Amino acid sequence: MVLEMKVPSPGESITEVEIADWLVEDGDYVEKDQAIAEVDSDKATLELPAEASGIITLKAEVGDAVAVGEVVCLIDTSAEKPEGSSGGSDKKEESKKEEPKKEAPKKEEPKKETYASGTPSPAAKKILDEKGIEPSSVSGSGRDGRITKDDAVKAKPSMGTPTGGNRGESRSKLSMLRRKVAERLVSAKNETAMLTTFNEVDMSAIFELRKQYKEAFKEKHGVSLGFMSFFTKAVIRALQMYPAVNSMIDGKEMITYEFCDISIAVSGPKGLMVPVIRNAENLTFRGIESEVKRLAIRAREGEITVDEMTGGTFTITNGGVFGSMLSTPIINPPQSGILGMHNIVERAIVRDGAIAIAPVMYVALSYDHRIIDGKESVGFLVAVKEALESPEELLMDGNVKKALEL
Repeated sequence: MVLEMKVPSPGESITEVEIADWLVEDGDYVEKDQAIAEVDSDKATLELPAEASGIITLKAEVGDAVAVGEVVCLIDTSAEKPEGSSGGSDKKEESKKEEPKKEAPKKEEPKKETYASGTPSPAAKKILDEKGIEPSSVSGSGRDGRITKDDAVKAKPSMGTPTGGNRGESRSKLSMLRRKVAERLVSAKNETAMLTTFNEVDMSAIFELRKQYKEAFKEKHGVSLGFMSFFTKAVIRALQMYPAVNSMIDGKEMITYEFCDISIAVSGPKGLMVPVIRNAENLTFRGIESEVKRLAIRAREGEITVDEMTGGTFTITNGGVFGSMLSTPIINPPQSGILGMHNIVERAIVRDGAIAIAPVMYVALSYDHRIIDGKESVGFLVAVKEALESPEELLMDGNVKKALEL
């Protein structure tokens, strides 16, 4: 019996996938549930498992865009497993066997050299190499257009002539995920009235809290007390104060959410991914740090699912981990706002009328001006700043140990 394997639907609204890689080769014996291919959707990379055991026949090539429901391979379930077969996961181990020795070719009489048009003589080539001139840029005056020594001596490099540096290039196809990200970014720029407002945050209070409690926090909860939990808590507080920022446009209506599903931008092997922390308003510092760690690991190991990246009412992105001082993050549609974190640098600030040195982070809020006014956007970012500069009072209800569950 020959089984037709069709592309399953990776998620709602996804109509096609791209074959990113075949993990087996045509004619291999595969086991049921063995991963036979990696496919890219516009949201994630997924593994395609074999639906039965048997000999596989591939019906699509790497890079092909395949519609959901289309046949990508055939599996002959009546075929018996070959002796010593490893299930096709080693991609033709037979290729590693030694090839039979071949007899040494018979010596042939040397042929008389002939030169194509534009070929320099040995003496001419040496001169051109010293001058850094490509032979293709010189017209030969010798027989059949051959470049002579005299041609090389008279040759002069032009302004556009390469001078020996590496001028190679490579070309590779963008993955479906990367193409979709590009489309969404362009769409966000073209279809929203996006503006960005900036502020700076004195991180001294958070530095002091982390210095005092991070060891006890990690020992008890098994996760580090990072900056993301403070920023997530500060964003949730600001979203509750300015609900327009926690809204989206749907046609002629504005949808305002009473919950906070916070998207966290993380870097994965296939590019930027944005998993979602659901109902973040109900999580403690420990809960947020644990969820951030879990989602980041799944994204980096390529295990993140479409469902884990679907939705989200507001996004936080941290360019500071890569050394960014300041940026204008692009909205993650259909959301209306995104907060950009940046690196923390010691800077001179004025505190209580005197110059002081403090760890300062610049923060940026990009927002859709169609539904968020300047007053609300600035107020939102100021609320984030206030919470981060007074975390014990505004984020921990005056009880640090209770908030950190210590």
